[in-house]
Amino acid sequence: MRFLHVMLRVGNLDRSINFYTNVLGMQLLRQNEYPDGKFTLAFLGYADENDTTVVELTYNWDKHKYDLGDAFGHLAIGVDDVYHACERIKAAGGKVVREPGPGPMKHGSTVLAFVEDPDGYKIELLPNK
Repeated sequence: MRFLHVMLRVGNLDRSINFYTNVLGMQLLRQNEYPDGKFTLAFLGYADENDTTVVELTYNWDKHKYDLGDAFGHLAIGVDDVYHACERIKAAGGKVVREPGPGPMKHGSTVLAFVEDPDGYKIELLPNK
């Protein structure tokens, strides 16, 4: 078994693709429209889908805002330097909602940060192992 993708529903596909590609540095791997179902799927990631887990953005043509609820937590992305990644994200217009620093867990020392995508999904930045 292998973890293939995570699906997020988005309110504006172009805005979300821009965020994941230009702010987080992912590549748009493929995009397909389904006119009969009135939705578009876009798959983004740091490598080919055959090699790594990717993000699937689902855009339902007649819905532009979602209630994120309180069950979903966040996505996590490994970066070489959390501080540098946050500076790059801010410079690209991204929103850092928790500045880099030691984790919130008691006795934890891992430096982490959180950014937010255009739909409000949280993305945790952690050092690559």
